[in-house]
Amino acid sequence: MILRDPVHGLLEFEGNEAAIVPRLLEAREVQRLRRIRQLGLTSLAFPGAEHSRFSHALGAAHVMRLLLARLRQLDGDLPFWQRVTSERARDAIAAAFLHDIGHGPLSHLFETAMPGASHHEAWTERILLDPSSDVHSILVQHDPYLPQRVAELIRGKHELPYLARAVSGTFDVDRCDYLLRDAHATGVRYGDYDLPWLLRSLRFSEIPGGNAAATLPEQRGAGERGRDAPTLAIEGAKGLSAIESFLLARCFMFQQVYFHKSTRAAEWMIGAILRRVVERLREGERIPQVPAAIAAAAVGEVPSLSQYLELDDHVLLGAIHAWEGASDPILADLARRLRARALFKTLELYPEAGQDSPGMPGAGMGVPEEVAQAAVATARDIARAAGLDPDVYVGLDVAEDTPYEEDASLFVVFPQGRPRRPAEVSFLLDRLRNATLTRTRLLFAPELRDAVREALFR
Repeated sequence: MILRDPVHGLLEFEGNEAAIVPRLLEAREVQRLRRIRQLGLTSLAFPGAEHSRFSHALGAAHVMRLLLARLRQLDGDLPFWQRVTSERARDAIAAAFLHDIGHGPLSHLFETAMPGASHHEAWTERILLDPSSDVHSILVQHDPYLPQRVAELIRGKHELPYLARAVSGTFDVDRCDYLLRDAHATGVRYGDYDLPWLLRSLRFSEIPGGNAAATLPEQRGAGERGRDAPTLAIEGAKGLSAIESFLLARCFMFQQVYFHKSTRAAEWMIGAILRRVVERLREGERIPQVPAAIAAAAVGEVPSLSQYLELDDHVLLGAIHAWEGASDPILADLARRLRARALFKTLELYPEAGQDSPGMPGAGMGVPEEVAQAAVATARDIARAAGLDPDVYVGLDVAEDTPYEEDASLFVVFPQGRPRRPAEVSFLLDRLRNATLTRTRLLFAPELRDAVREALFR
């Protein structure tokens, strides 16, 4: 099978190892990903961001094939039990393709906005292991133990730690694809980096200090083969700038795209809508067109797999459209505002002078709790005076991410000397290492903007 892709060009899934992808395309759980946007409501700020989890899944599987090809150029000096066999390659391609199979509507939004919702990783594993799913049936036709092995790879566990980290790690195929794909769709250039050169710069390396220094969780309990397996490294003379570009791209994409104020406001409004629906359902109120999974969650039940799989962007947004006619005036108002893109306004809060938090300067620093709560209290008083429910029409959004959380999964090697961690040999990555990017914003209904700004800035 050959497909055209706007990011990578031709995607080729041919041969025995990649044949798993065309087979998995027949699964209804995979086709559902066409109806889930990769970036949720980000298209409200970046109109081109309409791409789906389906295209990202194909892109991640393609990058895995590129990575496997590179590893096979390098593993000739490894013991045969540490090399990429045909079975391991097939498992890794399947894991890369299926890593997002459990995502809910509007991508990450649903699991954070829906009270008590399970994370998508838990649903991914459930889909893989449930005999009733098409994905499970297809995988077991290849190997009865394949669903379990794919699930473990997605969790970051494998007898070859370097293969596990390629699926879930600092430098993995998921991030390799979504940075390029999201940058392309949003029209920004912050996510661009040199993927071919980065792959070409990969090497195998021993973990400094020997097995005693092995800190990867997937190595513990993996047996002698797992503990002796090498880790991936970047050739310093060629690849250091490439890995810097990759990690900085992630930092910039969070700053400029993933934490965009309009996206965050829309996501907060979705959360307010879902919380309102759950509250009203628990109080016995009838709400039109509530998806079965949301109705189950509202009464404290875990949705069935079939109920969850019925949820996608179209179903949820259709329900929100129906809720514009709900008898509850607040729910109806929020639903109308969202569909009309009458988004809540935001006011970014900053640390006061002398209160800068540690981390990378300018990356977005934390705001003291008392400062944030004082701003929220002021806005709520204004909302209350205007006849609006302050618990609904005022909120605080704190967005956080650590673009480069250092671990022992990737090293830099030079012709002479021991392998080094990237932050040891890069000024940029030393500054970025373990720094948390934080954006704190006050959110409120648009009609409160002038009064809120006057109260906070006078």
